[in-house]
Amino acid sequence: MKRIPFLALVFLLLLPALSWAQENRITGRVVDAKTKDPVPFASIGLREEGTGALTNEYGYFQLAGLEKTSQDSLIVMTLGYERSAVFIKRGSTEDLIIELKKRVIELSNVTVKGGKLKNLELGSKSNNPGEGMIQGLPGSQYAFFVKNDKQKKLGNVRTVSFYIGENGFPREPFRVRIYKADGNYNAPNTDLLTENVVVSAARGGEWYTIDLSTYNIPAPEEGFFVAMEWIVGGDKFYTTNFMDNYTPYGQIMRPTFEYKESRTWSYTIGKGWNLLTLANGQGRRYNAMIKAEVDMIK
Repeated sequence: MKRIPFLALVFLLLLPALSWAQENRITGRVVDAKTKDPVPFASIGLREEGTGALTNEYGYFQLAGLEKTSQDSLIVMTLGYERSAVFIKRGSTEDLIIELKKRVIELSNVTVKGGKLKNLELGSKSNNPGEGMIQGLPGSQYAFFVKNDKQKKLGNVRTVSFYIGENGFPREPFRVRIYKADGNYNAPNTDLLTENVVVSAARGGEWYTIDLSTYNIPAPEEGFFVAMEWIVGGDKFYTTNFMDNYTPYGQIMRPTFEYKESRTWSYTIGKGWNLLTLANGQGRRYNAMIKAEVDMIK
């Protein structure tokens, strides 16, 4: 008998595992149930596996199949649509078409009677970021609560701004999210900005401001959350097991240490929202460097 070279033998031994890994995956597309148009930047999460992915701008996604269990629920969530769940079994599950139904959202405009509008700045006041970096994965978010500390009467949101670091990929697109603080423990929950606002900064190392005045977003009296959501583009698919290490992707926001309280929450697919509680040596909390301008009613 001919002897098989050692490297060839290793390859032959690994071949069944490699074949299984290629077969054990989940791919598909998320579309609007009525129009059949693609739904971009939808989060796809496996409930029991604790893994997830994000659709690209064409609605396509892919992620590793089941490893911990023989069956699981694929949870699909995105801005402006009802949440959906798809039953999945272990093995190759390819070319899924997941249809999402639009959520009916009614937002009331602010009517000013006998008053004047002035500009009010909420959130970070500094132009000097603190030491450190805030990094994300596709589908993750960092939300900062721009608090109405002086209890002014608020109108609509005018602009939101993010201090984007000079490192990373500052010109990559990201999605702006605005939330009401009505989740558990006052976490971000209800979307106040109900349309996709995907933007891209020209450079890093400075404030980047987005005009939201045309969206008529009423600012809650107590304040609201402004969030950056990392997204994907083109034919690049990013999937992750959230227990593994990862390479930073997209923007790197800078932190601020202006506050003694934690006002920043982080979100990851499969885990939900968590409050950041880091502090520096002076007891100042580690917060995302974000601010907003709103109408103040005099």
